[in-house]
Amino acid sequence: MEMQTPFNEFSLTIKDDWIDYNGHLNVGYYLVAFDLAVEPFFNWLGLTPEFRRTSQCSTFALETHLNFLAEVNAGDELRFETRLIDFNQKTFHFYQEMFQVENNYLAASHESLAAYMDMTQRKTTLMPSSLTTRLGQIQTAHSALDTPWQLGHKISVRHS
Repeated sequence: MEMQTPFNEFSLTIKDDWIDYNGHLNVGYYLVAFDLAVEPFFNWLGLTPEFRRTSQCSTFALETHLNFLAEVNAGDELRFETRLIDFNQKTFHFYQEMFQVENNYLAASHESLAAYMDMTQRKTTLMPSSLTTRLGQIQTAHSALDTPWQLGHKISVRHS
């Protein structure tokens, strides 16, 4: 498999019914878009539908952070970049960026922590070595990328 740094195999066009009363993408649909964009990344990691079926393991989101950086509108084409930040035997941390294609600007970012789950017990479990080996290779490649300011960003009010 090609080592994409970052992974960039997903794009979509904003649907009219995803637009809110302010005339731009509704907050909830940012997460929908990022969730759609993460599936090809998970497949690339090795977490394919077939792997999930045969291993009876999957992933659950544990925590997620969204940063809204610029508006996107109905009909806008978006492209996504995803990178693996870190992992251990039961969890992995990844980061995504959403770009508006026509004007090539960063519209939003998404950071998430996922758990590897045994679906028969619905509890976290250890990932197989084949998966952790692949994650290690990807993390090494992705660690060469600049660290985005959004990683671990704390929400706060600025006082002048």
